[in-house]
Amino acid sequence: MEKAIIQYENSGQKQRVFGDLKYSADTWKTQRRVIAKAEFSAKGKNPRFVVTSLSGDGQVLYEKHYCARGEAENRIKAQQLDLFADRTSCMNWVPNQVRLLLSGLAYTLIEAIRRLALKNTSLWTASCGSIRLKLFKIGAVILKNTRRIQMLLSSAYPYQRMFYGICRRLNST
Repeated sequence: MEKAIIQYENSGQKQRVFGDLKYSADTWKTQRRVIAKAEFSAKGKNPRFVVTSLSGDGQVLYEKHYCARGEAENRIKAQQLDLFADRTSCMNWVPNQVRLLLSGLAYTLIEAIRRLALKNTSLWTASCGSIRLKLFKIGAVILKNTRRIQMLLSSAYPYQRMFYGICRRLNST
């Protein structure tokens, strides 16, 4: 950590220093490899330790494998919290499985909309729940006749301009 602090003081930029060590908890029979990340920034110290059995450079393992794993877990958490993937309250397997599949489809749809139409908008980095709330969970009047279906949004809908811009982008792809 001291090395990261010194480098930060010299550069003024966030610094990350990686190292390896062997460690054995009292309950472990053997020592295990630990990848240590010492990070220092304007926010202060940010140490991280990962126990691993993988061989290779510690920084590469940390950034490519363990950070990616954390990112995947964040995506699963977003699906569970924002799209109700954890709601499996039926006693039968099939309805729970269908609900989980629909949640997965909703997540895939939101990510596709993010990739295709939300660049350079305030929703580009928004959570699935925010996108669902601001773009999908809106009041509208649906008018249907033989030739077309019209969706009339409330004039008080605060994201109406953004909504129509996103619809135009999706229609052009």
